[in-house]
Amino acid sequence: MKFEDLLLEIGGFGRFQILILFFLCLPRINLPMHFLLHNFLAATPSHHCAIPHQEAFVNLTMEEVLLISIPREPDGTFRSCEMFSEPQFHLLLNSSLQPENNSIIQHCQHGWVYDHSQFTSTISTEWDLVCEQRGLNQATATFFFIGVTMGAVVFGYLSDRFGRKAMLLLSLVCSVIFGMLSAASISYSMLAITRTLTGVALSGVSLIVLPLGMEWVDIQHRTFSGILTSIFWSIGNMLLAMIAYLVREWHWLLVAVTGPCLLSIVCLWWVPESARWLIANGKVKQAHRHVLRCARMNGRKDFAEDMPLTTYAQRIVLQWEYKKPGGSYSYISLFRTPVLRKISLCSGAVWFGVAFSYYGMSMNLTGFGLNMYLSQFVFGVIEIPAKIIMYVVVNRAGRRQSQAWALILTGLCIGANVIIPKPFTFLRSVVAIMGKGFSEAAFTTVFLYTSELYPTVLRQNGMGYTSFVARLGGALAPLVFLLDEVWRSLPEVTYCGVAVCCGSVAFLLPETLNVRLPEGIEDIE
Repeated sequence: MKFEDLLLEIGGFGRFQILILFFLCLPRINLPMHFLLHNFLAATPSHHCAIPHQEAFVNLTMEEVLLISIPREPDGTFRSCEMFSEPQFHLLLNSSLQPENNSIIQHCQHGWVYDHSQFTSTISTEWDLVCEQRGLNQATATFFFIGVTMGAVVFGYLSDRFGRKAMLLLSLVCSVIFGMLSAASISYSMLAITRTLTGVALSGVSLIVLPLGMEWVDIQHRTFSGILTSIFWSIGNMLLAMIAYLVREWHWLLVAVTGPCLLSIVCLWWVPESARWLIANGKVKQAHRHVLRCARMNGRKDFAEDMPLTTYAQRIVLQWEYKKPGGSYSYISLFRTPVLRKISLCSGAVWFGVAFSYYGMSMNLTGFGLNMYLSQFVFGVIEIPAKIIMYVVVNRAGRRQSQAWALILTGLCIGANVIIPKPFTFLRSVVAIMGKGFSEAAFTTVFLYTSELYPTVLRQNGMGYTSFVARLGGALAPLVFLLDEVWRSLPEVTYCGVAVCCGSVAFLLPETLNVRLPEGIEDIE
């Protein structure tokens, strides 16, 4: 008997599964609050060089002091990173006569003055991560995603070795500890280290939540479960916009987005371990206990009463079904056999493209003509209809076509905004929102698709590997913004090209629509 057949007897989508999904959705809300926190944590307000006080400035207004101390850009705004070596008093008579001699222009010598109208403080204003230090500001997001990348490898292996639930609890506890330490950071180095460790911890949450829920759900409701779980990511997106709007000080913002992890820890005690994992690892007694609990909660009392009489026979069948002829499995197992190797290489490329383009769009909130809080909220709102539409599409067109075209269209939308002139703000915003919808559709599909591609004995290793590759994409995405110093549109062109190429690779993957979840490697090969 396959576990899928057993699910049909005990209820593959009843009250038991709904409660599991609900409790697993709570930590899912918390993920985007940290993954996209960089938009607000490291926001850089408008700034200019600090001007030391001089006796000659006594009768001048602040605007006049800036006029004679800081050169202007062609559009008339003051430069952010440069100042005159000596006050240019002649500009008081004619401000349009900007000096052409660059020798009198120098970098800021006395720090910066920031506009605090939008943010009380950010890490940019705390440690002057602007101008020459701008790279360190963007690197904060990269450090976080490097942590997520390392965590994907660690928790992917550990959750297959020691169980889904135990590792999910560990990752939540560590997320709270390192999140609070980040809020208490007294130096940039301390923040970089604690944000990296927070990324490691949250990677376990990201990696384990979906498979743990999916392994309790029958084939017919797998897609619905995946979409439902991912909708809570979008809710977290919208909550981040509201929390960031209310909390403008970066220390307290970190506390506000980390606190909800405590609620997830409390709720997790009710969530059972995956029966598939328990059986696959020979822990049939525990699996039997959870199966009986599922049957009772789903109203299958007859099955629950008869189960003890047939327990022994049932154990033999299930143990034989999940017997692992090759012993323990590792990440190397993903590349040992031909079909599994092809799946691993192609799915890795798709995950990289999905994450690279998603975070490229998500971390460019000010590039589409909308207020950054409104952009964050709208980007979260547009994800929900995108997910609902994908629920229909993946069940009609299949996983492969949905995955490929969602990612390709994401790239085309990003590319379109390179061509559309800046003054067409409304059109650029519409195209950006459409691109964000396609991007989220691609992310939603790839989680569901990947969990169906790998067998139970390697599912968490597979998710760990693909998550590792995705986080490489997430780590590189914020650094690509620095390419605008080479060519203003180069970051968008890069995101566009990667999304289209990686989307095309998805056509090489097998279709999994209405196919049983594979249990062993032999089911794949």
